[in-house]
Amino acid sequence: MIKNTVLFLTLLTTTTVTAQEVVSTQGDSYSNGTGSIDFTIGEVIINTGTDGTNTLTQGFHQTNWNFVGLEDHLPSYAAIIFPNPTVDVLNIQTSSFEGVTYTLYDGQGKLVLQDLLSAKQTPIEVSELAPGSYSLTLNNETQNLKTFKLVKLQ
Repeated sequence: MIKNTVLFLTLLTTTTVTAQEVVSTQGDSYSNGTGSIDFTIGEVIINTGTDGTNTLTQGFHQTNWNFVGLEDHLPSYAAIIFPNPTVDVLNIQTSSFEGVTYTLYDGQGKLVLQDLLSAKQTPIEVSELAPGSYSLTLNNETQNLKTFKLVKLQ
């Protein structure tokens, strides 16, 4: 009797579990007549199991990680960007702006924006950019000065 009750509760629990969904900013889905694949970037895989027909991969999906940072190519050059994360306008602030170019790359390394700094505080309109991670490099005619990692929100 106890075995039947445990078996019944196990089957009931198994049949009422609903699938989880991951909404990711990076990844894709591909399919053709013989199969399909879905993937996300940034999800750490901890276990993969298969029964020969179906494969299940488990992992951790970090939904709120914002990675920001700075590569200080020339420590004597002082510059800051704000706000980071940003939504509409990104400001670059530096006292040495003459002859300095900013270059903005998306998460795949594609050039998005490039221009000269125009003042001690140069605003950049980013409201039309897709949400995600970006890299902003400041350089002069001879070298990279700083590279900032930034996040664009909705």
